[in-house]
Amino acid sequence: MSLKERFLQMKERFGSIASRFGKKEILAAGLLAVVIVTLIIVSSGYIEAVKGQQTVETIAPTEAPTQAPPVSHMIPGAADKVLVQDELLAGCETYACTMLFNILGYDLDIFTFANNYLDCHPVIEDEYGNKKGPDLYSGFAGTAYAGWGVYSPSMAKSMNRYLKDQKSELTAYAYEDVPLETLCAEYIDNDIPVMVWATTDMKESFVYGSWEVNYVDENAKYKLGDTFEWLCYEHCLVLIGYDEDEYFFDDSAAGMVSHFKKDVVDLRYKEIGSQCIVVK
Repeated sequence: MSLKERFLQMKERFGSIASRFGKKEILAAGLLAVVIVTLIIVSSGYIEAVKGQQTVETIAPTEAPTQAPPVSHMIPGAADKVLVQDELLAGCETYACTMLFNILGYDLDIFTFANNYLDCHPVIEDEYGNKKGPDLYSGFAGTAYAGWGVYSPSMAKSMNRYLKDQKSELTAYAYEDVPLETLCAEYIDNDIPVMVWATTDMKESFVYGSWEVNYVDENAKYKLGDTFEWLCYEHCLVLIGYDEDEYFFDDSAAGMVSHFKKDVVDLRYKEIGSQCIVVK
C-alpha cells in the first residue's frame, strides 16, 4: 500500500470516529493520527535506506586472494657448479666465491682468484709461540693453500676487485644479521645465490687458536693489539635452495650439494657472525 493510500484510509477512520465522540476525544484522536502517520513516514524512509545500504554492500567488490609464498625453490643449474675442495685446503671462501661467480655466468677458476684477488696476510709466530695476524674482517689470515680463513667484508672487497677487472656492473655486498629465511625470500626465490658463513658439516664450532691483531682496514671489528679468536670448523658455502625443512648448499668440503636441517643451519650461521655475501 502506498503512503497516499494509507493517509486516505486514516482520514476515513478519523471521520467515522468524529461522528461518535466529542471535541476532546476528536482532538486526541487527531493527535494520535498525526503520530501514526509520522511513524509510517519515518519507518518507510528507514526501510528504503536499509534496502539501499544492503544493495551497496551486496555489489561491493571482494578482495583478491593473496598468493601464498613458495615452500621450496632451487636455483636452476646451480647444482652443476659444485667444486671439490681438494687443492686449496684452506680456501673454502675461494671455492665458494668461484662457485657463486660460475652460477652467475662468469668464467673463473679457484687459482685465478686465490693468486690474484684474495687479500692475504700471514699469521706469524715468534720463538715464544706468540702469534700475530690480521683481523679476519680485514684480510685473509694466511693463504688459501695453508691458512685460517677470511670473513665477509674482506672477501667482498676481494670479489669486487675481480668484478672491476671484468668491467661488470655487479657489486659484491657483505651483510650481517640477515635471517636465512629473508635471504631465501629476497634472493634465492629470484635465482640469486648467496655466500653464507657457517661450519663444516654443520658441526658446532669452538675456539681453536688465537693471535694478536697486527693488521686492520676500514672493515675491522678489532683494534691493533686486540686478541682475535679463530673458530674451528668455520666454513663458507653457497646457498642455492630450500624446502620446508632444509637449506641446500653448493658445498666444496662435501664436493656435492649438501642438505642441512634449517634449525641447525640457523645455529651455525649465528655462531660465525651471521655473515653472507650477495652479488647483485
